[in-house]
Amino acid sequence: MAEFLTTAKNLFKFSMNNDYYHFKFTPSVWLVPTMLLVAMWSVFFIENRFHIDLTPHGILPRTVSGLQGVFFSPFLHGSLNHIANNSIPLFVLTTALIYFYREISLKVIVYGILLSGIITWVIGRESFHIGASSLIYVLVSFIFFKGMMTKYYRLMALSMAVVMFYGGMIWYVFPDIDKTISWEGHLAGLISGFIFAVRFKTPDYVKDIQYNWEKPDFDPMEDPFMKRFDENGNFVNPPPPEAEEIVEIIPVPVINYTYVYKEAKEDDNKPNE
Repeated sequence: MAEFLTTAKNLFKFSMNNDYYHFKFTPSVWLVPTMLLVAMWSVFFIENRFHIDLTPHGILPRTVSGLQGVFFSPFLHGSLNHIANNSIPLFVLTTALIYFYREISLKVIVYGILLSGIITWVIGRESFHIGASSLIYVLVSFIFFKGMMTKYYRLMALSMAVVMFYGGMIWYVFPDIDKTISWEGHLAGLISGFIFAVRFKTPDYVKDIQYNWEKPDFDPMEDPFMKRFDENGNFVNPPPPEAEEIVEIIPVPVINYTYVYKEAKEDDNKPNE
């Protein structure tokens, strides 16, 4: 029983240390998403406050001037409804990305903006493509595919959660669903996220060992439980324990002797008359 409790305690500590090392809440988990939203809303405020139209700085496919949109388009939005619909998914998905994939999160975000923008520039219609939806599709695609590829239960659960909340977005990567949206940008983000899921390496997540038979060095012949089966597979009760001879030890009383020294006197040496 003591051995079982020790093993369970060690496995629990290993699981906690493993998750703490890979999944650690740091200020960047909320700072980076917040900074992205602040940048988006600041640009939107400036456009509306000073009546500036920054749409020409979006992606204009297959034109040299349109390449600037690769960098600027995620921060440009055409209406309040447009930016509001992108804000919450962007914050939630970026937070999940940084928390669960801390080491490669910035590469996914930066390279995702660039690659999805370039693909949109190549395949897009001849109109300006703006909005952070391409980056959102990058995050959805990466989190889903990478979680399934790792086969680690926490990341697979995250993938399922992304499908549950944002699975309906898949329809908007097809043309003619809504002519007012950039399905090319959505498709570019989906492709980019899948590429990153394949290319970017993550740590080898170790599955928590719960039972002795899950250990690679498990030997069924040495297992105490398996030893209770005979050659035919029948369960055999263990023999009753042998009675041990009980030896009673009786303590021996300790006898203390006290010696008193007495000096002899002259009268003691005289003979009796």
